[in-house]
Amino acid sequence: MKTELVTTLKRQATKLLKELREEKEPVLITEHGKPSAYLVDVDHFEHIQRKLSLLEGLARGEKAILEGRIIPHAEAKERMARWLE
Repeated sequence: MKTELVTTLKRQATKLLKELREEKEPVLITEHGKPSAYLVDVDHFEHIQRKLSLLEGLARGEKAILEGRIIPHAEAKERMARWLE
């Protein structure tokens, strides 16, 4: 992963964005020697967001199972059929 100073981002934003589009490699931005932000291209960010959404859905499903909030398959199938009408 590439690392750049925040001052480099300020002075060479256009160049960094061009490299980001071409290389598709996230850039770690540091400020006063400490990590401050990640710069990622739009496709990568949207891909991460989709993955997070799926993982959150799985976590909600697992929690529902642990809490006993489940219904029989036949009932779920019936509900889905009504919902899809």
